[in-house]
Amino acid sequence: MAEPIRNKRPDLPVAPTPQNTPANNAPISSHAQQPGVASIQEEELDRAAAASIFAQNPKLVQMIQGRLGNLVGRSSGYIESLPTPVKKRVAGLKGIQKEHTKLEAEFQEEVLQLEKKYFAKFTPLYQKRAEIINGNAEPTEQEIAEGEEDDEQEEDDEEETKPESAEKEEAASNENVKGIPEFWLSAMKNQISLAEMITDRDEGALKHLVDIRMEYLERPGFRLIFEFDENDYFTNKTVTKTYYYQNESGYGGDFIYDHADGDKINWKDGKDLTVRVEQKKQRNKTTKQTRIVKKTVPTESFFNFFSPPKAPTEDDDDAASDIEERLELDYQLGEDIKEKLIPRAIDWFTGEALAFEEMDEDEFDDEDFDEDDEDEDDFDEDRDEDEESDEDDDDGSKPKQEAAECKQS
Repeated sequence: MAEPIRNKRPDLPVAPTPQNTPANNAPISSHAQQPGVASIQEEELDRAAAASIFAQNPKLVQMIQGRLGNLVGRSSGYIESLPTPVKKRVAGLKGIQKEHTKLEAEFQEEVLQLEKKYFAKFTPLYQKRAEIINGNAEPTEQEIAEGEEDDEQEEDDEEETKPESAEKEEAASNENVKGIPEFWLSAMKNQISLAEMITDRDEGALKHLVDIRMEYLERPGFRLIFEFDENDYFTNKTVTKTYYYQNESGYGGDFIYDHADGDKINWKDGKDLTVRVEQKKQRNKTTKQTRIVKKTVPTESFFNFFSPPKAPTEDDDDAASDIEERLELDYQLGEDIKEKLIPRAIDWFTGEALAFEEMDEDEFDDEDFDEDDEDEDDFDEDRDEDEESDEDDDDGSKPKQEAAECKQS
């Protein structure tokens, strides 16, 4: 049974996570506090020594893992030692907790239904957005005015500095532009987690993205829908990816993420972006003739997103940690598209959404930077004291000014 994905980064606020998903998103990186200067060397030595011991004694590792596994869930004996009346009270509290769990599950279900209700209200707005992006409709004057309120002054400044002839030329050259070209590709490239997946080769296909939308399933879960117009890469009109959750609730009533499935992409001949062709020369030992051998190998591509990793089995012990990490990343990407990209697509297209995320990152980094400054100041003070003592021990043949210059260098 799949477990809820935990350890969400607590420092970065995101759009509210719908209750039909785990309360904690999969982490992409960790910002654990770095060790101080004095502890780095000692910690590295301890790790190296432990790694050496474990490498030389694989049976010791197995024994420790077995012992730890046997301790999980084992009672300390305290509960069993309680008097019978106290045990009954403990049992009564467990009964009350079960009632609480039932209410939590009802709460989560009602929240899900409320989300679906408001998603139905959002849908017409998403449809109108798609019409404008693809040049099938124009925004109303009122919508334009509301969107221009924040940067009205900036536009006035641009108009003052731009010559009238340039304005006419620009208006004439832009008359035939339809909709907003490359809207979704630009928005995705501004979304950090997605931008890391997009290669230069992918952009040719992603320029043909018409719309990205989502829909809820009848069972707990959701489906992401990528719609494309005619292109030279594949024949699919839509490529979908579906995230499923288990039917039974987890601890606290949250829905538990189970797995994801993606559509098969029908690539046109020689256009598969998820593979590359390697060419190698082979020489015949007898005839000495050479030939070119072509081999198709997997390569990095955004479209690997539609071939999600599968949960590790008992036979995948060696690669289990790598698979788990890929599962967490895959889940987080789906959440980012559902919770960030689709609801706030225009903010990602303009880059305004980045300002909020970067601000949070800066605040976190500044805290660490201040702490590092304190440690560095302490280190500088110690260094100054050492240098002063060296100067006192000096025979005075070197002027103090020279010592100060060495200190600065």
